[in-house]
Amino acid sequence: MPSDVDGVRLWVVVPAWNEQAGIAATIAALAAQRDRDFRLVVVDNGSTDATVAEVERACAAYGLGVTVVTEPHKGTGAAADTGVRHAIARGATHVLRTDADTLPSAGWTAVARRAFGAGADLVTGPMRARSDEVRLRPWERIVLPGVIGLCQAFGRFRPGNRAPELLGPYRMSPGCNLGVSAHAYEASGGFPRTAIEEVHEDRELVNRVRRVSARVEHHRDLVVHASVRRLRAYGLRNTLRWYLDHSHRPDVVDVRTVA
Repeated sequence: MPSDVDGVRLWVVVPAWNEQAGIAATIAALAAQRDRDFRLVVVDNGSTDATVAEVERACAAYGLGVTVVTEPHKGTGAAADTGVRHAIARGATHVLRTDADTLPSAGWTAVARRAFGAGADLVTGPMRARSDEVRLRPWERIVLPGVIGLCQAFGRFRPGNRAPELLGPYRMSPGCNLGVSAHAYEASGGFPRTAIEEVHEDRELVNRVRRVSARVEHHRDLVVHASVRRLRAYGLRNTLRWYLDHSHRPDVVDVRTVA
């Protein structure tokens, strides 16, 4: 179990649905963390493939402890909420969340621990494009960070992010790179138990936490590399529309391959 270093008992939550083909790479990135004093929770969100078996195989190969829990109600919000609450119930003081198609940088958990130890209630950082899945097109190297930057700028002016009861600045926090204290999570109500096509659960969590804390922080060195599979499936224009306000409604939301 994680030790209590600087008052931080850290857990990592990874929601997963039909990620058999790629989740081992995420496990490898977590196993390569400089700070491995954390417990991993993978939430199987009703997978119909061998995701769970692959998680157990990869974690055993890397010597990484893992707990697999099941959330039958499909949805990134529901799965993330189940995982975070599982961790808190077992002693987590702080929880990091990433996704099953991402590669957290080697310093990810260490950076989050320092921020939490200094009093942050919610932390986030840059999302960059993975380069190991496929050969990146030149524009793809800048599009994912650009999308987040644009959403951050747009979000500052969105009326729902400027309500007078909200404390501290708005921070665009991609769900694959987000951490929260147990106290703020429970006080705010946590992730909405929804599907990604219904609500951007990460945006909703940020504003829920802002109702109870001003310590919502962006850290440049808290970096996660994310898949470009949605960008390839949606195209640039529709990816922007999706992240900004869900005005793009694709027939297939849960993209599982990179074209």
